[in-house]
Amino acid sequence: MAERFEALVLHQEDGRTVARLESLPVDALPEGEVLVEVLCSTLNYKDALAITGAGKIVRSFPFVPGIDLAGRVVASSDPRFRPSELVFSTGWGVGERHWGGLARLARLKADWLQRLPEGLTPRRAMAIGTAGFTAMLCVVALEEQGVRPGDGEVLVTGAVGGVGSVAVMLLARAGFTVVAATGRPGLEERLKELGASAVVDRREVAESGKGPLASARWAGAVDTVGGPVLAGLLKAVRYRGVVAACGNAGGAELHTTVFPFILRGVRLIGIESSVTPMPEREAAWARLARDLDPARLDALTSVIELADVPAIAPRFLEGKVEGRIVVRVDPTA
Repeated sequence: MAERFEALVLHQEDGRTVARLESLPVDALPEGEVLVEVLCSTLNYKDALAITGAGKIVRSFPFVPGIDLAGRVVASSDPRFRPSELVFSTGWGVGERHWGGLARLARLKADWLQRLPEGLTPRRAMAIGTAGFTAMLCVVALEEQGVRPGDGEVLVTGAVGGVGSVAVMLLARAGFTVVAATGRPGLEERLKELGASAVVDRREVAESGKGPLASARWAGAVDTVGGPVLAGLLKAVRYRGVVAACGNAGGAELHTTVFPFILRGVRLIGIESSVTPMPEREAAWARLARDLDPARLDALTSVIELADVPAIAPRFLEGKVEGRIVVRVDPTA
């Protein structure tokens, strides 16, 4: 194994976060039981916040970001993992508090790793990544709360983003009638190819009347946006409908009333994927490997190189990213 490795490293300079590629010694890696040769990583909204410094994701510098990674075990002091096995990690504070996947090597706790599910390559696992895993948790939450395909339309907000696009595919695959909401015109055909039966403008969702309730339409919803969009869709959820909320790209504040909850029995379920217990993770990933159409997954995925990351990250904050972005950390992956 080489004594040095390439990594994207964040520094604080004059109060600004600066990202640059650097060659680091292996002993610079943090503690952990498993050393992984990273093949692929991803770019998520949280990564963009960390890399640009727009959000307080990273608090100690220098730091290697990247909340997702997939690769090959190089060495392990934990008997659960052996050299050459393909593994991946999402969440657990990796890329936030612990050096992450935007580097050729990562050293992680064994408890944070999973073996690659059968049928998934490292690249496709990262095409799913935290975003797809979160989408799966949202779908499971709707099902566990009793929402069924015959109950009516299910809305997905932020449908061209990473979580939203995978949620559209998963819900359609499960037999739901999916309506996709987006603020980006011209993407109707693409969303219908993913499985949406109809597409609406997100402004229509956010501006659903001035009263505390609107006409009941949605049997359920996956909301990746938050803010006014979440407040608006809550007004239009049907009796005992369910909303799985997992994002705040449209705002962290929620201005609503109690009426959707006390007059229609609407249930708002929060989804947090980072510290999901391992049994739930394994079940979700087994279903992702089974239910996602590989061709559709490939169609919504862009592949970039590690050197491209600093230039691409700001596009998330500008709302210019569609689908999923895989970072090919190993050029041969």
